[in-house]
Amino acid sequence: MVRGARFVLAHVPGLVFCGSKPRREFAARDGDLRAMLRRRLRPFSAAVTYPPHQVMLGALAPEALRGIPRPWHLHPIVGAGPEGPAGTMIDEMTFYAWLARADTANLVHFTEEFALRLEGLGVTGRPTALTADRLARALADHGEPLYDRQETTVGVVVPGHEQDEALSAAVLLENLAAKVTGALALSRLLDDAQTPEINYLLGCGEEAVGDRYQRGGGNLAKAIGELAGVRTAGGADVKAFCAAPLHGLLMAGALVASGVHRRVVVVAGGSLAKLGMKFRGHLAADYPILEDVLAGVAIDVVADDGRSPVLRLDTATVHRIEDGVAPHQMAKALTLAPLQAAGLRMRDVDRYAVELHDPDITEPAGSGDVPAGNYQMIAALAAQSGEIARADMPAFVEAHGMPGFSPTQGHIASAIPYLPHAVAGLTGGALTRVQFIAKGSLFLGRMTTMGDGVSVLLERNPAR
Repeated sequence: MVRGARFVLAHVPGLVFCGSKPRREFAARDGDLRAMLRRRLRPFSAAVTYPPHQVMLGALAPEALRGIPRPWHLHPIVGAGPEGPAGTMIDEMTFYAWLARADTANLVHFTEEFALRLEGLGVTGRPTALTADRLARALADHGEPLYDRQETTVGVVVPGHEQDEALSAAVLLENLAAKVTGALALSRLLDDAQTPEINYLLGCGEEAVGDRYQRGGGNLAKAIGELAGVRTAGGADVKAFCAAPLHGLLMAGALVASGVHRRVVVVAGGSLAKLGMKFRGHLAADYPILEDVLAGVAIDVVADDGRSPVLRLDTATVHRIEDGVAPHQMAKALTLAPLQAAGLRMRDVDRYAVELHDPDITEPAGSGDVPAGNYQMIAALAAQSGEIARADMPAFVEAHGMPGFSPTQGHIASAIPYLPHAVAGLTGGALTRVQFIAKGSLFLGRMTTMGDGVSVLLERNPAR
């Protein structure tokens, strides 16, 4: 059973400058471009009231986005807050306070003034503070600067080893950001669940945590658990690019179904490298910088409690090496084939959860509306299989799909943002069956030309 899923969104506009794309673009120190980006960074209030974020937090149904004109940033949800049934949003100051708390190796340092402000939040003890001279020396010695929204330097992350690029300051900041956001999502799950101890944690983020001898050695899962206050769990990491969370969900289900563990939580933190990834498209479209949030997730998998939705492991499908990587081949292998094998029609699935990237983020950068493309492919499969007429494809998409609403955080956007909505609908009776479909870009690692994918059904508990 999937008992629940919780998200945390950390609004970190100052860290947009540390994203992979802005960092590379600003290597030449283009002052005009930096200033333009800085002027387009959103305040916390705008991030909170942004409609797709309210969907991520569970305060707004995905379908409600169809009734809100785009671009959505021009139509904030009046009165919306940072808390919702599916999670919470934190501001940049709170994130930095947790970053200090997550630092177990004395890597994160702040200016004296900023450290005092963080101390006042009560998240941690006294954050490490540096004088202006020591801060300047740390920055000159390959430190990674920490900024606020005005691009004022408020701190620095120092390298973990002067000769190990896997422990460079930039890489360590990425790993710490993932640790913090994953731990905050796990903490929210624990607060809401009020249930017995966790036995195992499966990490499914995209960061390669290690050193020069084992760059992706991993087990950020246990580090996340430690920060969240979990003391009863072991864990390991699962790596499969954007498909990793669904792979992790299947593994968690198998561990519980086999009796190895009673309760497994799948966790992942946000991808700092993807902040500001499409900032040039947003600047050209006169948009604010929408890739300014890190997202963390925690998914609770337990034995049958007579209430929670059933993870149909018998319908679980992974993309095999022989399946082919053309979009129609992947769609057929992950969507139609497992349903037919289970004796189900495509119309028997109430909702299909696919890659749910927010189109307001992707379209200005030329990446199109990713969920819309996926739903067109699924509707075409329904037509090809004779379930619907081609003329009925738009109605099929309307009935079984949804607008995209997830931050472009890679693994986070791939199907799982709909999990809290699915659990609520399957538990409350509005839904009977949801298929989750995730894809991964294995070719990005240059070890293969293949893609990857996984799908599984989540169904209403028959005891309901």
